[in-house]
Amino acid sequence: MTGSVAHPPLRVLVVDDEAPACADLAFLLREDARVSDVRTATSASEALRLLADTAVDVIFCDIKMPDLDGVELARVASRFAQRPQIVFVTAYDDRAVDAFELQAVDYLMKPVRPDRLAEAVRRVVAAGAAAHGADEDETIAVELAGITRFVRRSQIRYVEAQGDYARLHTDTESHLVRCPLADLEQRWAAAGFVRIHRSTLVALTHVDEVRAVDGRYSVRIGRVELPVSRRHTRDLRDRLTGR
Repeated sequence: MTGSVAHPPLRVLVVDDEAPACADLAFLLREDARVSDVRTATSASEALRLLADTAVDVIFCDIKMPDLDGVELARVASRFAQRPQIVFVTAYDDRAVDAFELQAVDYLMKPVRPDRLAEAVRRVVAAGAAAHGADEDETIAVELAGITRFVRRSQIRYVEAQGDYARLHTDTESHLVRCPLADLEQRWAAAGFVRIHRSTLVALTHVDEVRAVDGRYSVRIGRVELPVSRRHTRDLRDRLTGR
């Protein structure tokens, strides 16, 4: 496995209660030029003890483990001051919604293929680059009753298409701008905006919940529930499960 070291190499923690699987994944990660250090733990409790003294950039963790499972470990890690990214590695796809809600970078299915692992590392690097560039928050000029105001991209929770225009929704207001949704989708992809419907773009950092009822998905942002179209439901599931 190869990779270009365009950003600081990653410090990785692999957590899996099955020692052979843990060792195999650690071996593959050490072969990647984008990775500098790989630690291992065979339980979530051991991982938390290690994390108390060692900072890591990303945790590759199994989900079904005795004691604390991988989802619970991720919830604890999400409260860290320096929050590590999460990649779930599992033989089951029934926790994909949990992974989405925890903003996991990827969801790998066992047995892990080297090419899929390389793609997961690429996503981790890209997400890290986007986070480091968060201070370069784009500012959008909007008109309101003849007054020009400025809205930061990070304030925008979701966007709705309205013909050649797009309506930007913040926590308390909405603003109409002359810009096609497709242009914003491309421009803001690295900032975590994802298309869930032909007319809707959402900021993953503002998604509070993903719901699945009778095979139909929706996302909740604050008090607003937005449907995920059938076409984008499949795209969403593929993204979550890494298929």
